[in-house]
Order: sequence, then structure tokens, then C-alpha cells
Amino acid sequence: MAAITLEGVHKSYGNVKVIHGVDIEIADGEFVVLVGPSGCGKSTLLRMVAGLETITDGALRIGGRVVNDLAPKDRDIAMVFQSYALYPHMTVAQNMGFSLKLRGVAKAEIDRQVQRAAHILALEPYLDRRPRELSGGQRQRVAMGRAIVRDPHVFLFDEPLSNLDAKLRVQMRAEIKALHQQLKITTVYVTHDQTEAMTMADRIVVMQGGHVEQSGAPLDLYDRPDNVFVAGFLGSPAMNFIPGALIAGDRPGLRLEDGSALEVRSFPADLAGKDVLFGIRPEDIRIVADDGIEATVGLVEPTGAETHVTARTCGQDVTLILKDRAEVAPGQKIRLSFISARSHFFDAGNGRRLPPELAVSRQNGMRSEAFRHVAHRRA
Repeated sequence: MAAITLEGVHKSYGNVKVIHGVDIEIADGEFVVLVGPSGCGKSTLLRMVAGLETITDGALRIGGRVVNDLAPKDRDIAMVFQSYALYPHMTVAQNMGFSLKLRGVAKAEIDRQVQRAAHILALEPYLDRRPRELSGGQRQRVAMGRAIVRDPHVFLFDEPLSNLDAKLRVQMRAEIKALHQQLKITTVYVTHDQTEAMTMADRIVVMQGGHVEQSGAPLDLYDRPDNVFVAGFLGSPAMNFIPGALIAGDRPGLRLEDGSALEVRSFPADLAGKDVLFGIRPEDIRIVADDGIEATVGLVEPTGAETHVTARTCGQDVTLILKDRAEVAPGQKIRLSFISARSHFFDAGNGRRLPPELAVSRQNGMRSEAFRHVAHRRA
């Protein structure tokens, strides 16, 4: 096993820069997931670790050794791709042992390693079959087995589950996580699926536009996102963002664009008048009888265990998740309340998170001259 260090790593294709000075420390045995939207640079970064892409600038260390100029075969890594890339004319056992055969490993040792990997992955009944005789999940396990037999110091996974159906993806991500817990091999996993990232990772690295936006434990990123991008990317349905302005006074608050008010416990004096985005996750909104923000139900989506409701309020649509069976219908007037301790505030200009002492304390339907003045000034 080995730690991985990326120091000021850049990647350019001619004059086009795609990775901009990335710094990441991956501990020995850690399971790190690189996540972000398509085109954010996560797969390019993984391919640089694998040696399939050159590094324009910066240093890459595996096990303390700089490997920038080493060929992939000399980096002691194993990679599992999105496509299974199995040889159709070979059996499962032959596919799994092929890399060892190319390295001149004795047949008895190849058989031992293949049997070991097959036992770990429950592939023993399928060793004599060919890929066309296997399901998608079984083929992916064969691809993983081919990586295991190499006994590498690092596993790299490039969106390995994207070709599987939803049920099989859930099963396979549990198997990959269990495999890591058993083998304790340093693992870097790339996905655009934030659910995969949240459920599998020891640590998530969120990327956008070739930059690292935030890195940390899954629940840390979910509960305390550094910026609007991370807050909106992690979570399904996504966090709601409501624009407003902070107002000082005896009752400090957030004046929303429709004139309603959210009382805020406190905030630093220098933030008075600042345009902000109030963030609240769908599971942290409640329907109340009174003393809440008025909303109109637009869409009701029952999923079985919970109900997703989209409602129009404060001049925009917000989504809430109800754990009980919801007795609401499109067009119905309701009132919404927010869980104070789980509210988030972001600078509307740069998207950065504002101080943690900000928290919504009360919601009502007040309209005020102060808000109209702020709204006029913003316009």
C-alpha cells in the first residue's frame, strides 16, 4: 500500500488549461472519491495518477517516490475502467490472470492469485465461463478481479458503475466498499454520482473547472459546505437557495425579495446590508399551521418512503422532503418553516460560506420599508 501526493499539479493541452494547480494528500489505505460534474477534470486527474496522461507541471508521489516520468506498469497501480475491457475469447480465469502471464509469473502462482481473487469476489462458479455468459455486475467483478491479482499498492476506479442499472449500482458500490475494507488498499475512485461519493468515501474531493472546491469527510462537506457549488452539488434533491439581504437593528433579519422576513439570531455588524443566499436543504423544511412563509404547492412526487414537494415561495421554487404521507395537492396554499440549526448563508457575490453564527430563528410574513429600500438599492 502507498500514500499518494499531488503537489501543484497542472495539465494543459496546448494553450488550454484543464487542471489548475491541484494539491491533494491521500493517506495510505484511504478511500478517496473525486466527484464533480462532467468536464471538471476528475478523470484527467485520475489518468495522470495512472500514468495515462502526462503532467504538465507539479509533482506526483506514490509511496513517497516521484513518479511523473514512470510508465504506468512501473507505478504499482491497478485501474478499473468504465468499460469492462474483457477479452471475449478468454475465460474469466484467463482474463483475471492475463496480466500476470504477460509478466512471466509461474502458472501455479497465477492460479493461486486468481483463486484468491475469485474467492474474494464470489466468482468461483464462473471461472470457466466467457464474458458473454455473465451479467453486467459479474463482468465488473471480473474487471475488479483482474486488478486484485496484481496485488497493487493503489486501486484506481474510473466511473466503474455507470454502465449498470440502478439496482446493480447499489449492490456493486457496497461490494467495492466491502472489498476496500477487506484489502485496505489505497483507492482513488472517480464518479459524477454524488450518492456514490457520499456512501463509499472516507474522504470526498469535490472538483469544478479543474480546481478542488473542497475536500473532507462526506458528512462534513454535506453539513458545512465551503461554497454554493459544493452545497448545491452534494445532496439529492439539491439544497434550496433563497436570495435576500441582511438587515441590522433590534430584530436582525434576512429580508427576502418578496418582502417577507426571516429573523436571524445575530451576525457581525460589517455584514449589515450584504446580499446573501440563504441555503436550506429539502429535508430541513417543515409544513406548519401558521407563523411561516406562505407558499403554493406546485408539484407532489411520492417516492414511497417519502414525498418530494415543490412549492413556490419568495418568488421562486423550493423543494422539501416529507417523511410522512403528504396530504397536499398542487395549487394548495401552505406555510413553511425552516430548521434553524441547519440553515446556511453564502455571500451572493462570491458564493463563499458566511460565518457560522448566522442562523434563522423565526419566519413570518412581515413586509418592511427597510426591505423595499434594500430591494430598490439592489435593482
